[in-house]
Amino acid sequence: MPDFWRACGYRLLARNADGTLRVTDDFLRSLLARPELVPIDTSEPHERALHDALIAQPRREVSVAMLDAVEDADARGNYDVWLRFRDRLLGAPSIEAAYVELFRGAGVDVPPLFVAQLTEILLRHLLGDGADPLEARAAEMLFRAQKIAITDERAVMAADAETVERHAEGVVFGSLGELLVQQQTPLRSVDLDVLDGDNAAAYFGRDEDRDFAVSLNRGAPAQRALCRVLERWIAHFAGVRVHVRPEREIDDARWRWHVGLDAEASGILNDLFDGRDVDEARLARLLCLFRLDFDDPNDMLAQVAGFPVWLAIAMDDRNLVQLKPQNLLMNLPLARPQ
Repeated sequence: MPDFWRACGYRLLARNADGTLRVTDDFLRSLLARPELVPIDTSEPHERALHDALIAQPRREVSVAMLDAVEDADARGNYDVWLRFRDRLLGAPSIEAAYVELFRGAGVDVPPLFVAQLTEILLRHLLGDGADPLEARAAEMLFRAQKIAITDERAVMAADAETVERHAEGVVFGSLGELLVQQQTPLRSVDLDVLDGDNAAAYFGRDEDRDFAVSLNRGAPAQRALCRVLERWIAHFAGVRVHVRPEREIDDARWRWHVGLDAEASGILNDLFDGRDVDEARLARLLCLFRLDFDDPNDMLAQVAGFPVWLAIAMDDRNLVQLKPQNLLMNLPLARPQ
């Protein structure tokens, strides 16, 4: 099987004895190759000197004086952000530990693009080299925003939001593009294939194009694949086995715990749980419901041991889904929290 998601830098990392990932100098150098940091023709000498020094020794200490000497304020700010991110990675025993630590305390202090890159790397790691293509496409939802279209037949289609925007200057409409336009998507053209069980192998080789749409309807192959990805994500970080399955509704008189997989879903689930009214328009934004069960109830907090955990995905008022997989790490009722 060909490699996939090569641009994320996964192959530049090393593996610890326990199977977690650790940072390398070559990985840090790849971050320094970002356009925000690479000197341009008009870059001044101190900026160039700092970049050269870090390329030579990516772990070197950078003094306040050395950073302050960078002439351009934007470049100085970019290096400050990069150094903070680098120090987070180097200060943790693994990429996994650094990732979890990002969401503790006062809040995330690095740009979303770094969070998304770490999420992609970690998913690439747990999917492995024998990845199921539908699982790989479903996993993209955990680090790339999705644009949602709902057909007249109530099929819920998810397409990569950035890919949709890239096609905005086209003039020929594909069928899915027409639908997105009708639903107030500011596009000229989108012509995407739908990935399912019959053509799943075509994903590899087009993985970096992000040009496959998927159905999120209950029972669709991509939704089942997403369930498996969520199970593996939890197992990798928390070391517990869970089973996730799609559901039509929360029909549970014993409802004790829930986790929204995005901000919109979190708000809707919180209101439903607290007995507050949720109008039909807002309720219609709920796209997927899942029931999560722990294989061993002893892995759960004692007060909810044996009860299911309800999960949900919802789109916002722009028909976007932006999942937050860290919610599963921070908010599951684990007997031994992360």
